[in-house]
Amino acid sequence: MNIRQKMQQYVARRRAIRELDAMDDRRLADIGLTRAEIVSAVYGR
Repeated sequence: MNIRQKMQQYVARRRAIRELDAMDDRRLADIGLTRAEIVSAVYGR
């Protein structure tokens, strides 16, 4: 993976984190997440 692809992946992950963080707790629960799990879910941990 080259630097451009890594940057694109980073930007996409940060965007996903922002979008999930903007959701209310009920909506997160509907997709099986808690607020504390957002970063781990996005990074696949």
